[in-house]
Amino acid sequence: MNSVIFNTATALRIAPHDLQELVRGQEQSFLNRMTPLVREHSVLLDFEHVERVDAAGIAALLALYAAAHGTGNEFAILNARPHVAEVLTLVGLDRILVSHNAVQNPQSEISLQQSAA
Repeated sequence: MNSVIFNTATALRIAPHDLQELVRGQEQSFLNRMTPLVREHSVLLDFEHVERVDAAGIAALLALYAAAHGTGNEFAILNARPHVAEVLTLVGLDRILVSHNAVQNPQSEISLQQSAA
């Protein structure tokens, strides 16, 4: 997964640029990559490029939310595209997963390149 990570004063802002869909078959590698990060840091996940999410993707997001909160960290999504935001609203997760107070200007940027394999 190719990601850009912004280190803000309160959280890591992660923008997975190569993730256009969070659907069955992709959720496990996404979880493997993200779980250690949410356990160590509060994370704002930038969904600007994600156009579709299904039940497996929603389950992955809930798992990340639980892992973050289990260690005292925060986890939220920002810049959700309209369709993704609508899906999260329909299942009632917009209140806990979508950030409306995200920091828009990161202090520093770290680019991580990692293969999806």
